[in-house]
Amino acid sequence: MQTHGPAFGLTEDNAELLWPPGSAPSARGSLYDAARARLTALHPGYLRLLINWAALQPERDRPANLQAPTDGCARSVGPCAGYGGVRAELAAIAASQRAARAEGREGFEVVLDLLGVPAWAAAPPSGCELDGTQPFSRPLNEGGLAGYRALIGSLLALAREGGVALRWWSPWNEPNDAVFLSPQRAACSVDSPSLAPAVYAQLAEAMADALAADGGEHHLLLGELNAFPTDSPHRTSIASFVAGLPERVLCLGKVWSIHAYARWGEAGPGRDPVAELERALDARGSCARGAQVWVTEAGAGAPHPGRKRPEGQAAQRAGCVALSRQLARWARDPRVGAIFQYSFREDPAFPVGLLSADLQRVYAPYRLWSHYVATSASDAGGPAAPAAACA
Repeated sequence: MQTHGPAFGLTEDNAELLWPPGSAPSARGSLYDAARARLTALHPGYLRLLINWAALQPERDRPANLQAPTDGCARSVGPCAGYGGVRAELAAIAASQRAARAEGREGFEVVLDLLGVPAWAAAPPSGCELDGTQPFSRPLNEGGLAGYRALIGSLLALAREGGVALRWWSPWNEPNDAVFLSPQRAACSVDSPSLAPAVYAQLAEAMADALAADGGEHHLLLGELNAFPTDSPHRTSIASFVAGLPERVLCLGKVWSIHAYARWGEAGPGRDPVAELERALDARGSCARGAQVWVTEAGAGAPHPGRKRPEGQAAQRAGCVALSRQLARWARDPRVGAIFQYSFREDPAFPVGLLSADLQRVYAPYRLWSHYVATSASDAGGPAAPAAACA
């Protein structure tokens, strides 16, 4: 499907929702069938999978279990339909890609985003850490870096076996946030230089080397940044993170990614993280100047993204309208190449999904995205995201 303007992408890693309608070998029933049909109807150009290394390889001496059983719940919320981990996800993706090609469409590209350090791979506690910080968030030790490369190799081998091309790779999720990379600073002061750029550089270079050794077509998607406009002891702003990266890392990829959710009501519209990232990249010059930007997490829920959804149609529509304004702005920006909805099925820990966690409710932004996708595929001048689609 030829598109005009930024491509549409989704984050969804439940294998039972990724099969094309009518072809799932296991979970069947009205809720799953309807959800698959709704996902397919959006014709995403990209599908983003989060790869939790800590969950896949808890022991050093055992390779990452890419077919580890998964309960298929949304953080304990049913309906639940278990599946066999990453292997099952790739099998469902391969089936969806074949179905798309049979209909004359290209199907979606896969984007892998790594996160989560196993305890055996983590450096010891150091610097300014939040209370309760676990190995999951810490930098890698020497053995961990070798394990990280091995994980990439295992994913590539599994994809070849399943006939799925893995062209897009992101070294780490939200490396400027202590939740995913800790510590951000050696001392608990914003005057203490951020440690995150150097740690991220090590991961990015290791991934680039592993992908180059594999051969074939692979691209690094740099950044995956949380949209922090300012620094704190436990976070690094967009500008500070980009400014702290070695120049060689800036040249590892031509596309950068940012997470930017709709804010509304008491939270206000806020600043535009896309514009901030573009300014930070241009300020570095060299390979970063003019780089393309993908918004790999977008969506609407509460006025403050990530908090509990407010009840009622009026609140749903208000969030959807705020998202429509973001989409309209990004669609006019020639540097924005793709926009991803996080997530398709609601993640109860960060409720901004298109379908409720129990799969029984469709939220207003689904209609907005449907309109966006339909207009991006038309010859009428590009995608539109009018607030009227939120009604």
